[in-house]
Amino acid sequence: MALILINAVGTLAACCSMCSFAPQIVKILRERAVDGVSLRMYAVTVAGFALWTAYGLMIRSWPVIGSNLVCLALSSAILALRLRFGG
Repeated sequence: MALILINAVGTLAACCSMCSFAPQIVKILRERAVDGVSLRMYAVTVAGFALWTAYGLMIRSWPVIGSNLVCLALSSAILALRLRFGG
């Protein structure tokens, strides 16, 4: 398979993963409510992205590191908002 196609698929996947958290953050900030946002799910998600980032560092893969750092930051923001507005 052509390297350009492989890289395009990886880039598109990373963009989708990174962008997926934005609507939830906007909704929480707009409504100041976290109804339906699972604390446990986001705790596990944050841990997963932290581990993916560590893995990326171990294998020295900047695309893995960069995309997972962004996802880690965004999912951490949702977790923090859940803790702040969820009581």
